[in-house]
Amino acid sequence: MPHSLSSEGTLEEDSVLTDAPPAIPTASDIEDKDDPGSSPGAAEDHVKAAVKLEDMFDDEEDEEFPSSGLTDGAAQSSPPLTGPPQIAPSVNHSDSETMLAFYQRLFPFRYLFQWLNHSMKPSSDFGHREFAFTLQNDAYLRYQSFPTSDLLRKDILRLNPSRFEIGPVYTANPRDRKTLRKSTAFRPLAKELVFDIDLTDYDEIRTCCDKANICHKCWSFITMAIKVIDVALRDDFGFEHIMWVYSGRRGAHAWISDKQARNMDDQRRKAVAGYLEVIKGGAQSGKKVNVKRPLHPHVARSLEILKEHFQQDILERQDPWVRPEKAERLLELLPDKALNDALRKKWDAVPGRPSVSKWADIDALAKAGVSKNLDRKALLEAKQDIVLEYTYPRLDVEVSKKQIHLLKSPFVVHPGTGRVCVPIDTRRADRFDPLGVPTVTELLAEIDSWDTEDKKPEPEDAKKLQDYEKTSLKPYVDYFRMHVGSLLKAEQSVKREREDEDPMEF
Repeated sequence: MPHSLSSEGTLEEDSVLTDAPPAIPTASDIEDKDDPGSSPGAAEDHVKAAVKLEDMFDDEEDEEFPSSGLTDGAAQSSPPLTGPPQIAPSVNHSDSETMLAFYQRLFPFRYLFQWLNHSMKPSSDFGHREFAFTLQNDAYLRYQSFPTSDLLRKDILRLNPSRFEIGPVYTANPRDRKTLRKSTAFRPLAKELVFDIDLTDYDEIRTCCDKANICHKCWSFITMAIKVIDVALRDDFGFEHIMWVYSGRRGAHAWISDKQARNMDDQRRKAVAGYLEVIKGGAQSGKKVNVKRPLHPHVARSLEILKEHFQQDILERQDPWVRPEKAERLLELLPDKALNDALRKKWDAVPGRPSVSKWADIDALAKAGVSKNLDRKALLEAKQDIVLEYTYPRLDVEVSKKQIHLLKSPFVVHPGTGRVCVPIDTRRADRFDPLGVPTVTELLAEIDSWDTEDKKPEPEDAKKLQDYEKTSLKPYVDYFRMHVGSLLKAEQSVKREREDEDPMEF
């Protein structure tokens, strides 16, 4: 049967993990996303609906990645850029059967546990972590927590959410928050520093798409953002364990897992976000870039990274000033009235003049002396600000400022597109193709195809392939595994250094 659910074996973990009865959500844990002010009675109805899901599935554990007996292939660290965009099948990507098969056969629960736990052995880094589930009936179930990865997996298979989000590590188990005598005893303790970039924030400057729509042309804005923010986080703050994740439709999220980043309080998070924020003001505001001179080293470095993208991705592909009303926006950002009048006259005489030519016209007319009082330094600075306004990352800084902010987990399925939220290899950021990321239905079909068409005789001692290895999800899971391995190695190194210290030394 297509997308069949596996019933093989038990969950294979790095150590034997104890089990416990799944918790039943209470009405106070559930928030309705469509009606935040829903009544207690409505919440009780959601509880009943959630509990009924429990009876639909077996309590027996399934292997995390069910497998067939074939030899292991060579791992890739980055998926290759695919060809033309592929339109996903016209189905409901988050229907219960499809999602259950995805969670059971493809979701990398073990690596997610190790990533959030920072160790192979279960700890409060994972056990006191908040998870929030969006159920199939759109109820929003918050303050869920799990001691081990197998219990997280078991509850996800029981509730079968359309997606789930990750929150902070708290001082106590989130499930026990209402039993604490003092409300101050329950507070966020740590969380990855995160950044969110969404293409809708570029709608005023991208000409190819708007709203939730994207194409390869406007995805270059995300590529630029990844390059600029990633190098700043590494070079200016010293962070090493940074993972960028495709949001599934029109953006990307950065997760910084360094211990120093996880332990930042809100004030420090706000400071880092402020350091990286250059574009300020909404769509109706005037000049959005007002950087001081001489340029801060971070801004100067960003300009160097972005100038090539400005020529190719902005002037040539986006062509932002080809229309007269858009060209007026360009003139508003230039400092000299006489130069502006000369440019306007030239452009009015040649309707449809491309942006590449209009940008070149600025220097050409300036050198021709159309303005006797032209301040060339002011013109240069204005042009630098324009490059930044059209290329520099547009961050949703509110996401970064608070420990308590929830963010969608890597490897969940975007319900609108069906695409999996996969990691982006920053070493090959230019090659990442958001329209080539596999959908959940494509992945399940790839498993079916492998099992029915590509099965070959296997040696008795051959290593069994896990289901994700039969699909185009493999390069992304392999990349995630390597990222997690690097993080665990660093955490173990820090732990050994502490253990080697003389406990009697003050």
